Amino acid sequence: MATESMRLGNMPTHEGDLSIEGRGIEPIPEDARYGSVNRVFTVWFTPNLVPAAFFIGLLASAGFLQIGFVSGLLAIIVGNLVGATLVGLMSQMGPATGMAQVPLSRLAYGKSIVVPGILNWLSCIGWDGINAVFGAAALSILTGLPFVASLLILVVIQAGLSIVGHEAIHLFQKWMAIVLAVMFAVLTVAIAGQASSGMARTDGMTGLDGVGAFVLYASIAASFVVAWALYASDYSRYLPSSAPRSRVFWLTVLGLTLSAGWIETLGLLVADKAAGGGAVDTINGILAGTILAPLAMLAIAIGTIAVNAMNDYTGSLSLQAAGLRIPRVWSAGAVAVLGFLFTLYLNSGDLVAKFEGYLLFIIYWVTPWAGVVLADWWLRGRRADVSRLADFASLPSGFAGLAALVVGFVVSLPFGTSVFGEELAKATGLPINAFAPALRYADIAYLVGFVVAFGLYWVLARGSASRA
Repeated sequence: MATESMRLGNMPTHEGDLSIEGRGIEPIPEDARYGSVNRVFTVWFTPNLVPAAFFIGLLASAGFLQIGFVSGLLAIIVGNLVGATLVGLMSQMGPATGMAQVPLSRLAYGKSIVVPGILNWLSCIGWDGINAVFGAAALSILTGLPFVASLLILVVIQAGLSIVGHEAIHLFQKWMAIVLAVMFAVLTVAIAGQASSGMARTDGMTGLDGVGAFVLYASIAASFVVAWALYASDYSRYLPSSAPRSRVFWLTVLGLTLSAGWIETLGLLVADKAAGGGAVDTINGILAGTILAPLAMLAIAIGTIAVNAMNDYTGSLSLQAAGLRIPRVWSAGAVAVLGFLFTLYLNSGDLVAKFEGYLLFIIYWVTPWAGVVLADWWLRGRRADVSRLADFASLPSGFAGLAALVVGFVVSLPFGTSVFGEELAKATGLPINAFAPALRYADIAYLVGFVVAFGLYWVLARGSASRA
C-alpha cells in the first residue's frame, strides 16, 4: 500500500510546529526527528487525569468487589505498575524505529494486521465514548448546556487537535499537565477531607474471596493502563534514535502510574459516597456549594479533550495500518464522529456494567497482541528494518502472529470474569469464565493470554529467516 499519495499536509519539524501533520504510518526519517525526551512524561501524565480513572476508584465499593481501602490502594499500585511496564517497553520502540505502534506491529502480523488494526480502531472509538460520557456531563453541569451540545463542543476540540496531529497533542498535553496538576492538587485536598468513611471502610470479603477481589481489582486498574500499549510509540516516534531508551521507559511508567494511580486513589477514598452515582455526580456532590465544584468540572472537561485527542489520533493510524487507503486527517475525524455516537449509547443504561465489561474485554485481546509484538521485537534483537512496512502489498501473511494472538485470546477466556464473557457463554455454550468460581473471580485472563501468545509466537517464529 503506497501511502505517499494520501498525505494531506507535512510533518512537524520542531516543537511548537502546528502545521497539519499529513504523515501517517510511514517511518519518520532520522533527519526529521526532534524533541525533548522529557515530553514523554507529560504526554502520558495528562490524559489519565480523567473521571474514568476516578470511576475505577469508585468501583471498589461495587457489590462484586467490596474491597477495603488498604487492599484497594495496593491493588491500584500493583495494577498500574504492571500495565505501565508493558506500555513503557512499547514506548521504547518509537525512537528505535520512527514508527507508530500498531503500524510497527506489521513486523509480527504482516497482512494479518488487519485484525488488530481494526480492533484497535474500534477500541479507540470505545474509549472516546467512555471518556466523553464523563466530560460532557461535567461541561453540561459547568455551563448549563444540554448533554448533547456539551458533547459536541468536546468532540470538535479533540478532533481539531488530532487532525493537526502529533505536535498539537504533545503541546496540549505539556501545558495541560501543569494546569490539571494544579487543579487536581486543590481538588485532592478538598476530596480527601470528605474521605473519612472511605478510609475507614474494612474489606467486605475475606480469605480466598478477598484475594480474588484484590486480583480482580488490580486487573481492572491494569486494564485502564494496558490499553495505552497500542498507542505507546505513536508519541515517541519523532524522538531521535539517540534518545536514551531507559529514560523513555521510566518517563512512560512514571507518567502513567502517577496520574492514573492518583485519580483512582481519589475515587477509592470516597467510594462509599458514590451511592450508585457516576464519577462526575460524585465529585460535584462532594464539592457542591463551593468554588471548587466548577473548577472540578472544568478540569474534567480539559482532561477529556486531552485523552480523546490521543484516541482519535491513534485510531486514525490504526485504520491506515489495517490497510485502508484513507488520509490520516480524515480517519481522525471519523473516529471522533463515531466516538460521539458511541457516547450517546453509553449514556443510556447501566454504565457500571458496560464500563467494567469493556475494560476487561480490552485487556483480554491487548495483552496477547502485546505478547506477540514483544516476542517478535526481542527475537529481532530490539531493532528492525522498517523501510518497507508502509507497503501493505509487500507484507508477508503474518500467520504466526495472528495464530498466536487468537490462541492466546481463546485460551485466556476461561480465566476471565467479564460481564461480556458471561453473556457470550450463555449464548454460545463456550467455557468462557469457566474457572471464575474456582479462582474466586480473580481475573487473570490477561496474564494467561500474554504468556500463551508470547510463548507460541516465540516457538513459531524463532527459526524464521525474516528475523533480523
